[in-house]
Parts: sequence; C-alpha cells; structure tokens
Amino acid sequence: MSDAVSTDLLPLTAKDGPEGLAVGGVALTELGRRFGTPLFVYDEEHLRRRCREAVAAFGPGLVAYASKAFLCTAMARLAHEEGLLLDVASGGELRVALNAGVPGDRIVLHGNNKDDGEILAGIRAGVRHVVADSFDELDRIERLHAAHGFAPVPVVLRVAPGVAAGGHEAIRTGGTDSKFGFGLATGDAAAAVHRARNSRAMVLEGVHAHVGSQVLDAARLADGAAAIARFAVDTGVAGLTVGGGLGVAYEPGQHVPSFADWAGRVRAAARGAGWSGEVVVEPGRSITARAGLTLYRVGTIKHIDGVRTYVGVDGGMSDNIRPALYGGRYEAFLPRAPHAARPLRARLVGKHCESGDVLVDDAALPADLRVSDLLATPVTGAYGYAMASNYNKLPRPAVVFVRDGEARLVVRRETEEDLLRLDVPGPGDDAGSRPVTQVAARRLTSA
Repeated sequence: MSDAVSTDLLPLTAKDGPEGLAVGGVALTELGRRFGTPLFVYDEEHLRRRCREAVAAFGPGLVAYASKAFLCTAMARLAHEEGLLLDVASGGELRVALNAGVPGDRIVLHGNNKDDGEILAGIRAGVRHVVADSFDELDRIERLHAAHGFAPVPVVLRVAPGVAAGGHEAIRTGGTDSKFGFGLATGDAAAAVHRARNSRAMVLEGVHAHVGSQVLDAARLADGAAAIARFAVDTGVAGLTVGGGLGVAYEPGQHVPSFADWAGRVRAAARGAGWSGEVVVEPGRSITARAGLTLYRVGTIKHIDGVRTYVGVDGGMSDNIRPALYGGRYEAFLPRAPHAARPLRARLVGKHCESGDVLVDDAALPADLRVSDLLATPVTGAYGYAMASNYNKLPRPAVVFVRDGEARLVVRRETEEDLLRLDVPGPGDDAGSRPVTQVAARRLTSA
C-alpha cells in the first residue's frame, strides 16, 4: 500500500492542523515534544462516545467495560461516569477500579484462578458478583464463607459453550478445550449450577460465556449467545452474560459490526433459544482500541541492498506485544504528514534484543522518512499499555488523554528509579538508591 493512512483507523476527533495531525484538538507533534516517546495518546471524546453507543445499544446496567483491554484510574472513572459497569480480572484491577471511586456493586470480578485474597477482596468490596470459573473456586468460596461468616456470595458461573471464535487461536476462549469455565458438553456446567444453587455460601445469579476476542463476524458472537442462552433456559437461571469479543479494524478494508448490529444479533439469538430476559455484555477492545495511538521517535534507518529496509523506533514489544504474540497487524504514519503517500516499504522494529521485536512487518511509510521523525501506529488503545512490560529494563510509557485542546497526563512515564524500587539491596550495596545513569557515571569516573 502506498496511499495515505486510512482515516477509519484514526481516533474520531483526528483533524489536520498547522503541525500535522491533531487529536482532541492537540497536535501529535506537540504531544511528542511535551511528553516524550514512546507515548500512548487517547482521544477522550472517542472513549466517551463509544461507551455511550454501547449503553444505547444494550441498555443501562447491561454493559460492563472489560478493563483488561486498558485500565488506569482515569479510564475506570471515565467508564463509570458513562454508565458502564467494570469487569475486572484480578485483585490488581479491582484495586484500580476502587481507587477510581467505582462502587463495589458496579464491579464484576472475573478470573480463571482467583486466590483466596482476591475473592476476599471482592467480597469485602461488595462486588456485584463473582464470576466463578471452576469447582476449585466454588470450594474456595465455601471455605472462606465458613471461615469468615460473610453473607452468601452472589455468583455467576462461567460456561465454556463449545463455540470458539476470535482473530487468533490464543484468544479463542469458548471452546470445550479451554482453561476458562465449566464445560457445557462435559456436563460440568450443569453440575456447577446444581452445586451453586444448593450451597449456603452462594447465591446463583446467572451464567456467563465468552467465545473469544477480535471477532469481526457478529454471527459468531450470536452463536455463542444462543448456546449459553439455551443452557440458561434449560437450567432456569435468572441472569445471562454473553461476554465481549467484538473486534476492531486494524487495517483498511476490515468491516466491523456496530454495537447496534451486535446487540441485534445477540438478542435475536438469545430469543431464538427461548431466553426472554436481559442480556449483559462485556466490551473492551471495541471501546478503547481505535481511541488510542502510540507515538515513537525514529532512531535508525537501515537499508540492506536487495533485502529490506529496517526502521527502528524507541519502543517495541515492551509496549506492543500483540504482533509477536498474536501476529497482530498495524499501520504506521508520520503525524507531520498524515496524508502523504507511503511508497517506502520497511520493517518497523523496536529496540529490544529480539529479532522478533517487530511492530509492523511490512510497513508503508513516506519516502522522506528520516531519523528523529515522530512516527505513529494507530489502533493501539487496547492491549498495548495493558500488556506492557519492562523487557530489557525499558521503563513503560506515559499515557495522555486529550480533549477540547487540552492534554492531561493520566499515567506518568516510568523512570530508571522505578525499575530499582522492588530490588532488595545486598550488604553494602548503596547503588539502589541512585539513578542508573548516576551509578554508571561514577564507575566511569573511577575507572
């Protein structure tokens, strides 16, 4: 592809300005100068519109934001302000949601291997319900109930309905061979319903299924909804959650169903299976992905005659592991010239000590690309920062929200001091209290 980057991949408020592309009324080039790179930039208006569209499609109280896609205090608060419940999958995600001021009864606690501490934290916070994932977890809830004497726990049972969908095998979660949920075909789901219904430690509130992620065909999501709805009807449970999984376009030409399309398909499938109640959903990627983009600074351009061109940036697999993990595909462009033709073909790579540290395998870029250019990859708002690591001891990037011409820092950039905070100094080791660069400088001076 040599055309300009598709506007369908950009945040909703993206517009041309004197310095190139602006999002939320702020030039990306300005954000790069002000906050440094790599940098995650989120269009706050985009996030809020997507939350409202989801609520409009499914109904108030029926949409839980799958916070694993992207979570920080500001994002949890935003989702809550827009009327979404919060779906958390660990004690850490629960802590962030509570820190944002989200009431416990607006939080759903997920996780396929919750430990005692996470379950207790959820119960003490008064979560809306615990999504139980295994018989071992039912054992834990009963043991904790006996030991602590709390009221019966509201429980929803996660079921593996035998329908798996998604953009990659690693994110297809609803099949029979899955670490998630009670198997429908094996009879475990029916046994779990019987167990929870007759337990003094639990109040069975419904069943849940999630078939997978990055699903671009709403019919596959409807298949999963139909399977779990039939089970809900057969067992007479009161609540039905069909998970999330709605995909987004990462490349031009990919068709993505709207929230309204998804809602229509899921409701029709559930009704066709005999379900007459409400249906709860858990979108994550479809809320945040397109709202965010990542800014990098080009550090190297390496031409290998007869082979390829490599373009190296100051981030990589530590801020976007999806290409290496799932074969995720992305576009790239220069914010200073967002509509420029992109005839240059290059492999866009990060700075990690891995040949697999590739962000875009065959990126289309402008011919005048140069070292020090600011470069952007769009549609990185989901599973970018959320899956970021400190590989090679790179500090994790900052996160900025932009709206109405203002930029606000919502997650600060990690520092070298942060990288040392968890290390336990050895005897006579005083270096842990000083920046890495200061320690190195002293050693060089001593030499």
